[in-house]
Amino acid sequence: MKIAIVGTSGAVGQEFLRVLSERNFPAEELVLFGSARSAGRKYEFRDKQLTVKELKHNDDFKGIDIAFVSAGGGISLEFAETITKHGAVMIDNSSAFRMENDVPLVVPEVNGEDAKARPRGIIANPNCTTIQMVVALKAIESISHIKRVHVATYQAASGAGATAMDELINQFKEIASGDKATVEKFAYQLAYNLIPQVDVFTENGYTKEELKMYNETRKIMHSDVEVSATCVRVPVIRAHSEAIWIETERPVSVEEAREAFAKAEGLVLQDNPAEKDYPMPLFVADADPVYVGRIRKDLSNPNGLTFWVVGDQIKKGAALNAVQIAEYLIKEKAI
Repeated sequence: MKIAIVGTSGAVGQEFLRVLSERNFPAEELVLFGSARSAGRKYEFRDKQLTVKELKHNDDFKGIDIAFVSAGGGISLEFAETITKHGAVMIDNSSAFRMENDVPLVVPEVNGEDAKARPRGIIANPNCTTIQMVVALKAIESISHIKRVHVATYQAASGAGATAMDELINQFKEIASGDKATVEKFAYQLAYNLIPQVDVFTENGYTKEELKMYNETRKIMHSDVEVSATCVRVPVIRAHSEAIWIETERPVSVEEAREAFAKAEGLVLQDNPAEKDYPMPLFVADADPVYVGRIRKDLSNPNGLTFWVVGDQIKKGAALNAVQIAEYLIKEKAI
């Protein structure tokens, strides 16, 4: 297959290179695209040096089977027709098309079948926080329908890109040296701090990130589930964490939940509180699966469960999920 990456120089673009190599993805040829500023840069892939081409409105995507796109919503909207006009499947990591009715929003472990119906040649990769949450929710949904979700997220700097990760690292260094922390990427200093805002606020007081979790979860799961989220940026480099409370139609025991999580695709059960064994971003960073632990009954709701989920934002929350969508299409001969 002939594959393309659009937005190669970004954090997710770089992760695409690593994930495709790690998983031995069947790419006979890989073409890299970027902005005029990135054009000419060289990156190694399978012992070959590849040069980034400038993304233009031309026929460069002729012959491309799959294009992984992570260059921002504006670029996705502008270049979607250019990328797909010769038959390439565009797997888009931005929010540009996620809620479009004729664009599937896919997490392979949850709704892989949706990827087969793509009238515009576009498949949307969900938001990182939604991805790891629905992988866990799917396990419980198979036991009893989930009526309601409350979630608090603890989102790493990686969610805001490579420059945000660099800024956090530099802030710790600056503070340790007695200097004032440089603040550019975030509204406030992130080192030694929490920022209870991810994305911009909307009229109802929720941020766009929080509303993404509501709308995307319902679309992916084909469900009437109600979701209320509070999204917080935390001073962690990569891997997002989530505290999740759910209400199911019938009571689900902790034992049932553990069994369902243990069997679920894409999940690792790490739940041994007596031994202080539970998921943490320090150890989940750079791992493929979503990890779940701290499973217990919700003391305030007889039909409630609460649990803790951690996943690598750049991997499963972005590049890996997109590559898994492509792998699913290949396996199902749907491309």
